[in-house]
This record gives sequence, structure tokens and C-alpha cells, in this order.
Amino acid sequence: MDRYSLRITAAVTFFLVLSPFFFSDAPAAMNWPSESANLIRNFGWNDRGRPVLGMVFSGGTDVLAAEKGEMIFSRRKDDVASRLPSPLGAWTALDHGDGLISIYSRCEEINHSYTNVEKQEIVASAGISGWSKQKGFYFIVYDRRERRWINPAMIVTPMKDIQAQQILSVNMMNSQGSPVVQPRNIQQGRYSVIVTTGARGSSLAPQKIVCLVNGTEAGSLNFEVVSARDGVLMVSRNGLVPARQIYANFPAFEAAEVFFNRGQATMEIIVQDIAGNSRSIISRISVN
Repeated sequence: MDRYSLRITAAVTFFLVLSPFFFSDAPAAMNWPSESANLIRNFGWNDRGRPVLGMVFSGGTDVLAAEKGEMIFSRRKDDVASRLPSPLGAWTALDHGDGLISIYSRCEEINHSYTNVEKQEIVASAGISGWSKQKGFYFIVYDRRERRWINPAMIVTPMKDIQAQQILSVNMMNSQGSPVVQPRNIQQGRYSVIVTTGARGSSLAPQKIVCLVNGTEAGSLNFEVVSARDGVLMVSRNGLVPARQIYANFPAFEAAEVFFNRGQATMEIIVQDIAGNSRSIISRISVN
């Protein structure tokens, strides 16, 4: 795990995994933590070779509790007593029961301290702290029982008003890690399929990327959870795969590893976003 991930893990996991607070009733659905902020980075987005572990919002004023819970930790912007690194800046964590934690970070002010908080109650104000460069806040959902980060889009009210994802490019690399110059005419063998996505006017990751070869699923990359195993971040692609393998140093994803046999092949890439919009692109490939 790189320094970035280690510092976030040190700042969050230390307090959350060991915290003894539990509730008997887990939330059915969370609400979005702001009524005015703009979502500029979402869960799974490729941030220079590493996954974003929550949602990054810009602007806004009030930061709202996504669900009722117990405030188990808070750190003020001017807290100099703590010696822990704080890339999260001013932040607070709410326990919602069954091990589910919501975290509100990179804020300006924290409004409560170790109290019961109601759903949609103001817990903080948007601002600039920690590793933030513009006014806003960072929202994370963490499952301390499974020690994994959860895509908030899986458990909050569905977001509908966003731009649909575009498939900007589909490239391939051979088993030696070299780019394929002519991806429509290749030699038999195993290849990594690299997909670059985007949405007009925003930088959002898709919810899922599926690779079909001759109508059969050859790979599926899901942006639902990110787990930590032995200090390594893991993402779901037909099983758990190290995040460093999936995330390139540019905004692209290794969506699948495919073995192409001799003959004609049809490869379809399907991208689905958090609003349920789908896009696809089909390539016909000659395999020698």
C-alpha cells in the first residue's frame, strides 16, 4: 500500500475498527450528504493510479448525516493535539449499526461531538482542510466488520441527474505489457483490455465495466467495494484483484484479461454508470 493509502487507513481504521459502539437496527437507505454540493469525483475513480474510496463534493454549505447514528469520532480543523497524520483534515464518523460507518472529511467545522445524530442533521460545514484544494468535503462509507470501503451509490437514494458515461477508448496490451498497435488484427494469446471512460463536464467513474467476447462474458470490473488485504487495496474483477493492477497512471481501467483463439472474434465493452445509464462499443478482431 502506498503512503496515501497508509495515511488514510491510519487516520480512519484506528478509530473505526476498534470502536465498541453498535446499534441493533441498520439503515435501509442513506440520503445524499448535501443538498447543494456538486459531485466531482465518485467511488472508484482513477486518481493517478489509485481508487477514490468515497465521493468528493465541491462547494455546498451544510454537510448532512446520511443516516441516523452515533458520532464516534470527530477531529477539528485546528486540532494540533493529535499526532496522527490527517489527510482527511477536519472529519467526523457516524456509526449506523452492523459495522457500517459514514465518514465526513476535509470539512471546515464539525458541529457535534460524540452524540446521537438524526438523519439529515447538520454534522459539519463544507470547507478546505486536509488534502483538499477547493471548498467541499469527502464522503466515505466503511464496513468495519469486513474491513472494506463501500460505494455510497450502492446504499443511497439513486442519483439520476448525471451525464451518461462515454467510452473514450478501448486498447489492449499483450502478455509482455506492450501496447497493441493494431488491436483489430492480433496474434493468438492473452491480452489485457484497457478501457478509458468519462462523462461530459465531469470526472466520474462508471459503476461497472463488462467485456464480452463472442457474446460470452470474459471479464467484469465492479466498482462496488474496495477491500484491504495484507496492506494491499483489492477491487472486484471476477474475484479480488490488486487495485494497482486495475488502475493505470492515467484515467483508465484494466477491465479484463482475455485469451483470444485463432479466428474471428467480436468484443463488446459495456459501461454502466451509477444512474443506470449504459453505453457499449463493439470491435471485430482478426486473431492469427
